[in-house]
Amino acid sequence: MQTVTTQKNHYKLIITIVKKKQANKVMAAAKKGGAEGGTILLGSGLGIHEKESFFGIDMLYEKEIVFTLIPEDRLSNILEHIKEEAKLNKQGTGIGFVVDVLAVRGIVHNQMDLTFEEEALERMIDHVNFELIVTIVNKGDAGIVVDASKRAGAEGGTILSGRGSGIHEQAKLLSMIIEPEKEIVLTLVTRDKVKRVLHQIEEEASLNQPGKGIAFILPVEETIGINH
Repeated sequence: MQTVTTQKNHYKLIITIVKKKQANKVMAAAKKGGAEGGTILLGSGLGIHEKESFFGIDMLYEKEIVFTLIPEDRLSNILEHIKEEAKLNKQGTGIGFVVDVLAVRGIVHNQMDLTFEEEALERMIDHVNFELIVTIVNKGDAGIVVDASKRAGAEGGTILSGRGSGIHEQAKLLSMIIEPEKEIVLTLVTRDKVKRVLHQIEEEASLNQPGKGIAFILPVEETIGINH
């Protein structure tokens, strides 16, 4: 029988942006430092040490963005491993930053104390009008998340594609780790609806079952484009 522990450990999100084909080094370093997995997104961008143009053509370079959700007490160790093994202490290799997380769902083997989460959410009430729910699920399940959030009062969502691995995904082929395709759903909701929407996503996307996905809340300081 699987043991589920409850603790008052706060969570942090490490976002690391590196050159193409370097994300696996970040993932491996994070796991070595105590992380249980991560999600990789593809993007493009321009760094301070990269050429802005080539024969008059504006340049953009392919990037990989790694999301690593971790307990706060492992933060220093994981950051040190990422910095050293992904060579982020050298110019032009990439950047990383840490974002506070208000609440987490989907980490079945190590649930947070919900009272602690409630206190964190209440502390944000006077500071923000919106919060961002980030849900990471297996490919094909994003529609479930969007439908669930709309039923709970959200107005929609944005779906991104990525890849990643978690504690329950260790499949290999010819000694190579298979990283399953993921879908990431961004749901911007007003603070008075965030608890209801998060609960609905957890229920309908079965995040309380191992390997189904995770969801977490990030504070939003300001918004534009929401005219109504």
